[in-house]
Amino acid sequence: MNNPVEDFSWIGSQKDFMDNPEVILLNHIMIGRYGGNTNTGQYKNEDGCLVWLNENEDWEFAIMLDAHNTSESALITLELFENNKAQIKHVLSLPTNRQMFRELEEKILNMFLSDEFLSACRKITGETACLIVARKDKYVWWLPVGDCIVYLFHHELARLGQYQLNQRQFFEWIGEVNTFEQEVPCYSIGIKELRKGENHLFLATDGLIECPNELYSKPSKIFKAFYHSKDNESIQTILKNIQENNVQDNATIVSWKVNISKEASRPSNQ
Repeated sequence: MNNPVEDFSWIGSQKDFMDNPEVILLNHIMIGRYGGNTNTGQYKNEDGCLVWLNENEDWEFAIMLDAHNTSESALITLELFENNKAQIKHVLSLPTNRQMFRELEEKILNMFLSDEFLSACRKITGETACLIVARKDKYVWWLPVGDCIVYLFHHELARLGQYQLNQRQFFEWIGEVNTFEQEVPCYSIGIKELRKGENHLFLATDGLIECPNELYSKPSKIFKAFYHSKDNESIQTILKNIQENNVQDNATIVSWKVNISKEASRPSNQ
C-alpha cells in the first residue's frame, strides 16, 4: 500500500500494470489497477480513472474509463474534467438537494456537448466507455456511457438481492465514435438514497467481470470478497485471483465505504 495521496488521475498509457497488480490509497478510497496478463497476449492498458474527494464537505467524485483501439479517448476525457475541476468541485460543495444534482448533470452534459470537446473527439483514434459517480451526503449519483459498472453493497439491499446500480450498456462511447454527436445522445443517469450504516461503493471496468472462469461475474461474489479481510487486502486478492486465472483484459477498481447516520426511507407500514 502507498501513503495517502491527494486528488488522483491516471491513464494506462502512463503505467500499464501488466503482470503486476497494484492497490493504492487515496484517503479512504482504494484504487486497484491491473493491466492484464502478457502471456495471454495483452500488450497495452487503455483503462483510466479519476478520483476527487473532500471529506469536510462530505463528497467523493470518481470517473472510470475503459477505452479501446487507443487510449486517446480516455486521455482527452480526463483532460476535459481536469480543465473543469474548479467548477465541478464548486457544484459538489453546494447544499445537498435536488438542484445540486441537477446542476452537476447539466454541467457535465454541457462539457461533453461543447464544440471544443466534440472537435477534439473527431481528431482522435478510438473511443471509451465512461462512468461518472458522485456521492454527496446520503445520496449517490451516476452517469454512465457504455459498460463500466457501479455497485452499491449494503446488507439490507443484499438481503433483497440488489447489488448493482447501473445496467451495462453496449455500443455507447465517447471519442471517435461519440454518443454526443448523435441527434439524441444516449447515456444513463441515476440517483439513489444510501441506507443507514455502512455503504460500499465499488466501480469496475469489464476486465474484472469478464475474467476466465467467471470469478466475479456475479455481484454477490464481489460483495462476499470483502467478508473476511481488510478492504485493501480484499482488492489485492481480487486482482491476484484474476491474474492467476489468466485475465487478458485490463481491470480497474475504485472502491470506498461510507457510514451514513441518517435514517433511510422505509415502507409506511414499518
